[in-house]
Amino acid sequence: MAESPAAPQTTHSGTELDETAVVARDLIRFDTTNHGEGRAKGEREAAEYVEARLAALGLEPRMFEPEARRTSVVARVPGRNPDKPALVLHGHLDVVPADPRNWSVDPFAGEIRDGMLWGRGAVDMKDMDAMILTALADIIGNGSLPERELVVAFFADEEAGGGRGASWLVDHHPELFAGATEAISEVGGYSITVGGTRAYLLQTGEKSLIWVRLIARGVAAHGSRLVRENAVTRLAEAIARLGRTEWPLHLTDTTRELLAAIAGALGVDPEQVSPDELAMATGSASGFITATLRTTTNPTVLDAGYKHNVIPDRAEALVDIRTIPGQEEAVLAEVREIIGDDIEIEFVHKDVGLEASTRGPLVDAVTRSLGRHDPGAPVFPYLLSGGTDNKSLHRLGIAGYGFSPLRLPADLDFPAMFHGVDERVPLDALSFGRRVLEDLLLDY
Repeated sequence: MAESPAAPQTTHSGTELDETAVVARDLIRFDTTNHGEGRAKGEREAAEYVEARLAALGLEPRMFEPEARRTSVVARVPGRNPDKPALVLHGHLDVVPADPRNWSVDPFAGEIRDGMLWGRGAVDMKDMDAMILTALADIIGNGSLPERELVVAFFADEEAGGGRGASWLVDHHPELFAGATEAISEVGGYSITVGGTRAYLLQTGEKSLIWVRLIARGVAAHGSRLVRENAVTRLAEAIARLGRTEWPLHLTDTTRELLAAIAGALGVDPEQVSPDELAMATGSASGFITATLRTTTNPTVLDAGYKHNVIPDRAEALVDIRTIPGQEEAVLAEVREIIGDDIEIEFVHKDVGLEASTRGPLVDAVTRSLGRHDPGAPVFPYLLSGGTDNKSLHRLGIAGYGFSPLRLPADLDFPAMFHGVDERVPLDALSFGRRVLEDLLLDY
């Protein structure tokens, strides 16, 4: 079983490393790459590390493996106020692949450089995993308890839809989440700069996630023949049409509220400025926000053929479809029209979009906690263009939010860190997140 560090760590410059950075670095060094569709290195060693840290706090973590090495960890933390519903605090241990040839550092070395922690998972989401562990250690180590009972979970397989992680646990062990009504996880709570002012985004909703495989069929033949029903050509034409489709603007309650908040920060009339212009005014954060204003259909993988002079009888492509909540079936019907009747569709993963309330005690508590550590910075709700394990918990009636608090430099392109090359997070942002999260858990 992996052991946690016994002494403070330091950077090359001799500066003592915050424990949150130590834990995040340790987790990055476990290669938990998940290629999807069951092809993964597995989360077991990272899960054992997490289990050891939770056990050291006097908790009783449980490990679950629906398949060998696909390991999740769940523990309960008692709260001071038993009259309040439990809160699920969760992260995932798997990461997407990283090609080291494209990186300036080893993606699994957990290198400290230029005041940042580099590596696959630095923001998605071993940073939040580390914040959870160290914030809990601060609370329990001080002889205290969180305000309410917590269900602390570190899931496997999030990067492939959670079929061997959160979704499996919801289906097979729903009792683990008994009494919980809300959940906090990733891709929210980070700072953006609007009109020269720092603000924070609280993720209150998610677009749907629909992964499809498109298949074109033909007749195998010699590459020198005249073949008009070429499977590769037909597939290429279909995915080009789909990939170039400009989906119309479609605002939800969440995106309308966000755009109004951005307009207020800029001092402009939201009726006189287009939604895309308002989104672009958030700088690098627009990389996430513009994608929440409409459906996206992005081809991501092509696979056909096996030899230069053989025309294959099958060609396939993977397409990542993200729809506005409530638009799932309408978009799929239009996708079928775009690609044509001669292209087959297989569903690899399909779920629905979510929108939670942008008002209420949890949102108020988040705002208070951020305000104590960054006074005067407003909190804006936003719709996530991607998806999280909150989708699985939603099936149990648990409302999910994204709150992984990070105060970031204005010039950092944070959305580009997610699944990107040279993923990294500022060390001081990790320390900030640990403090804010501890504050929230003691308050809410």
